Amino acid sequence: MLLTSNYASGYKIDKILGMVYGITVRSRGLGGNIMAGLRTLKGGEISEYTEMAHQARQQALDRLSEHAASIGANAVISVMFDSTEIGTTMDEIIAFGTAVVLSPSTDSAQSVKLS
Repeated sequence: MLLTSNYASGYKIDKILGMVYGITVRSRGLGGNIMAGLRTLKGGEISEYTEMAHQARQQALDRLSEHAASIGANAVISVMFDSTEIGTTMDEIIAFGTAVVLSPSTDSAQSVKLS
């Protein structure tokens, strides 16, 4: 369970395990740069870069989930992204948050199952 909030409705935090992250570095290939350069002449969305950004963020989230699971977490709260350009051809994407162990709250009148 990955959440951008710092709580999960219907759940209680049993244990805070600490910060976890997933990171990837992507390079813009020559072919993609050429196609993107041609598209900038016309204007509009650069689909090659949009797809690269989507894949990079998904890979960072997947690695974040793996890191959290490896230390015994069943959820990550306060998930955020950051990115940095490395040189002129590479981007670092990181997803990070706080790994926790959650369990259903017994004192909640309405328990919500998140998946």
